[in-house]
Amino acid sequence: MKIFKSGQNISQGYYKSFQPEFINRQLQVENMEILDLLSQADRELGRLDMYSKYIPNIELFISMHVLKEATQSSKIEGTQTNVDEALLDKEDLPLDKRDDWEEVQNYIKAMEWAINHLKELPFSSRLIRGAHKLLLQGVRGEIKQPGEFRNSQNWIGGATINDAVFIPPVHNSVPELMSDIEKFLHNEELHIPELLKIGLVHYQFETIHPFLDGNGRVGRLLIPLYLVSKGILQRPVLYLSDFFEKNRKLYYDNLTVVREKNDLEQWYKFFLVGVIETAKNGINTFDNILQLQKQTDTDIQKLGSRAVKAKKVVDYLYNRPIIAADKVSEIVSISMPSSYKLISDLEKLNILKEMTGGQRSRMYVFDNYIKLFR
Repeated sequence: MKIFKSGQNISQGYYKSFQPEFINRQLQVENMEILDLLSQADRELGRLDMYSKYIPNIELFISMHVLKEATQSSKIEGTQTNVDEALLDKEDLPLDKRDDWEEVQNYIKAMEWAINHLKELPFSSRLIRGAHKLLLQGVRGEIKQPGEFRNSQNWIGGATINDAVFIPPVHNSVPELMSDIEKFLHNEELHIPELLKIGLVHYQFETIHPFLDGNGRVGRLLIPLYLVSKGILQRPVLYLSDFFEKNRKLYYDNLTVVREKNDLEQWYKFFLVGVIETAKNGINTFDNILQLQKQTDTDIQKLGSRAVKAKKVVDYLYNRPIIAADKVSEIVSISMPSSYKLISDLEKLNILKEMTGGQRSRMYVFDNYIKLFR
């Protein structure tokens, strides 16, 4: 790779901020290890995308992928909500868990909003700010300029700016730096593979840290959004937060190495390994879903005349795998006693499992399905 210059530290009086170089320029990648990883990543993405084209009712399963991504991306930032808790209603959670739950729900809303608006908006600062606004709405970061680039200095790590681990660029350079990202992504004269483009953009976004809060989550959100916007993926089914969370120290170390040593190659290796592993895991999850679906459909047929109603309930469970008796009653238009009878049938087939242990307000979980996302 030709010499990559990440930027430089600039004195701001009593501290130094990092000023990134613009990225809207041609990159020459000659490292064979990176090219080999890029080839593998493209192949695995192609296989993963095939599932999103050919699996019936793919939207049922995507909502669970998004929910897992929301919990993992938020977990990197310190929230503690897990997949099971994220599926519950707010009122069903203890008071001390509700703030974290809301942050996860906001991530889901932000992702869905951004994917839907890709049909009418280009991949742009406007789209990014719109997703950010939803991300911080009504949660702990709501006072930190939701949907707006910051107008003050921020920093990463440390109680004060004096002992910060990293200090991003001054706020008045943020609009120009974000504009440079847009130009880079839409510059058709640059012949750079799309995965290398979004890998560099993720690094640059985290370096700019354009918002007062939510930068990590938005930066990770950009990856599937960009791949969908370019038609590399038909649906948002690749989420790297799980990989970044499991390799959190390496993730931050590799971002730091780019800034301190101009070593973009090491970041690319890490990023592409993440794409490969995540795509393979996604393919494995879809395979397991198809096997579970086949087995569940076979089991349901044992219910005879009640199989049609049971199938409706199970189809709902692929989207929301925790359910109560009143919801079953609503889905298949039956009385509450009949609802409990149908639930009992599904329990005997090991499709549903009671999760509360109480006599009232019972909740039932499609446990074999949720296990695929834990």
